Amino acid sequence: MELHHILIRSESIEFCYFVRLKAMSDEDLDPEMAQEVQEEKKHLIGQILDLQNTLDEFSSKVDTVKEENLKLKAENQVLGQYIESLMTASTMFQSTDN
Repeated sequence: MELHHILIRSESIEFCYFVRLKAMSDEDLDPEMAQEVQEEKKHLIGQILDLQNTLDEFSSKVDTVKEENLKLKAENQVLGQYIESLMTASTMFQSTDN
């Protein structure tokens, strides 16, 4: 058996999969076995593509959350400045050093 390395990349995340496949040519297999090998390969490729799509979806969600986080931080800063100006303007929060 040979060890095959499958690398899946999506933006900043990288996954490595190792798959063991029997090192045989199609001529070494009977037609039924060759069909099974081809079906298994198709199945594995389908799984890999599904994982890539899932990873892309997660990456997209992470990017969306990062953008929302930045917006909320900016909004927080504005609110903090507004509260600070209200406190400065209010006599209640003025120091009473007389």
